[in-house]
Amino acid sequence: ITNPVAGISVGLVKEGERWMLLTDIIGDEDHFGDMDFKIAGTQNGITGIQLDLKIDGISEEIIRATLAQSREARIEILRSMLSTLPRPRTSIAECAPRLVRTKINPEKIGLLIGPGGKMIRSIQEEEGVTIDVDEDGTVTIAGANEASAAGGLARVEALTASVQVGRIYHGTVTSVKDFGAFVEILPGRDGLCHISELSNEYVASVGDVCKVGDKMDVKVIAVDEQDRVKLSRRAAMQEADGEPAGSPA
Repeated sequence: ITNPVAGISVGLVKEGERWMLLTDIIGDEDHFGDMDFKIAGTQNGITGIQLDLKIDGISEEIIRATLAQSREARIEILRSMLSTLPRPRTSIAECAPRLVRTKINPEKIGLLIGPGGKMIRSIQEEEGVTIDVDEDGTVTIAGANEASAAGGLARVEALTASVQVGRIYHGTVTSVKDFGAFVEILPGRDGLCHISELSNEYVASVGDVCKVGDKMDVKVIAVDEQDRVKLSRRAAMQEADGEPAGSPA
């Protein structure tokens, strides 16, 4: 809305050739009167009208008088509105309800919803939002305020983000095996950091380097045809030190 809009209702009492207009009529005046002429508009002109009549018709003179009288009232209302809010707000109040949308890969809709709707319910309950998902991947998030909507959006985007080869992620060790460690790099998405990729030094046992729950930076070095993610802590460490990736010592 580029300009404020105000509306006014004008009534009519008519007896023979005598008539009188009533501005801003109330219920009784509408009930016992002959007309309810609602007119809305901005400072620049009329944007909408609606007319109810209880008589056969009204003359051009009455119509012209009604439009003129309603304009005076409308301008007065707009003047009062502009004194309170002279221009549209550049941003919505933080406590105002929010509706945000994002687009995800349709193939990840199942991941967002989770088994039996567990994942999407979890996000809705924890962030205080309502989430609707369309078949084309459009996700609509409704929150009671800016913080809840932003929290819901962040959770959805993190959950459905695509793993990028070459990117370093700050992950959590979820499982330790003889051959390496599985590290969760995105919500519900983990990859294998092979024992040979855990350190620049020789590693005799994965448990010597990490345990379940540890946080570590890992670099995605490959995603195979089966969508399995291969990670390297060694490459992430070398990149942080500004060294080229090489073979472990």
